[in-house]
Amino acid sequence: MSEISHLIERMYGHHYTPQTISNMTQAVTEEVEAFRQRSLSERYVCVYLDATFLPVKRETVTKEAVYIAVGIREDGSKEVLAYTVAPTESAYVWKELIGDIHARGVTEVLLFISDGLPGIKDSIHSVFPKAKYQTCFIHVGRNISHKVRVSDRKAICEDLKSLYRATDKAEAEQALDAFIEKWKKSYAKVTQSLKANPDLFTFYDFPEAIRRSIYSTNLIESFNKQIKRYSKRKEQFPNEDSLDRFLVTQFEAYNQRFATRCHIGFDQARAELAEMFSG
Repeated sequence: MSEISHLIERMYGHHYTPQTISNMTQAVTEEVEAFRQRSLSERYVCVYLDATFLPVKRETVTKEAVYIAVGIREDGSKEVLAYTVAPTESAYVWKELIGDIHARGVTEVLLFISDGLPGIKDSIHSVFPKAKYQTCFIHVGRNISHKVRVSDRKAICEDLKSLYRATDKAEAEQALDAFIEKWKKSYAKVTQSLKANPDLFTFYDFPEAIRRSIYSTNLIESFNKQIKRYSKRKEQFPNEDSLDRFLVTQFEAYNQRFATRCHIGFDQARAELAEMFSG
């Protein structure tokens, strides 16, 4: 956690003067700009993209989309790469954020993972044309569960697990065929959408040791839930600047925490991943 973040933590809940508030605000504002403009590593194994919604006051108070990108480096360490705020989530804004990551030094990403927002894959490939893409399997399951009868949900969700718990892609494709055969009469549109999805099994192209970390956006979603939980201490953010200061304090703490920690499985996969980059 940064020095200013420690200062805020120590002083939270205590009386302090308007000048102190002004000094703290200026320091954190400078920290926000430094965070946004800092250089990034050249290569990332994967980048997770997800948006969460927080209340911001402009003319009125409404929840706006906070776009967040978290990357995992070759050594397994992870960091928040970039963020932006917009009224709604769109592929166009994601394209701008991904372009910002590229402009700050990222030249290669092996895999992007997101919830499958329409157009987001094209946004990614417009900046990183060689990157692979994985649609979040958990989101796929959630979407399907809303399209089937309640009485069938448990069985269908259990059958879906066989698709992302397979030993390899061939076994996963066999599991998909079995799923389609079992459910196509009852839910033709559901099975057709699965069969037509080209981004279900991308994660099987990666080392087995890291697959459970990259078949979904769970890693970034859990972080976003933490942000929302901390943000509830405020009823609303009075303006975007105050939201920026809050977010960057959270991001800096996250980056400090995981700067020297290797995410599970990445240490075992290091040699294989190095070959994927060189290839």
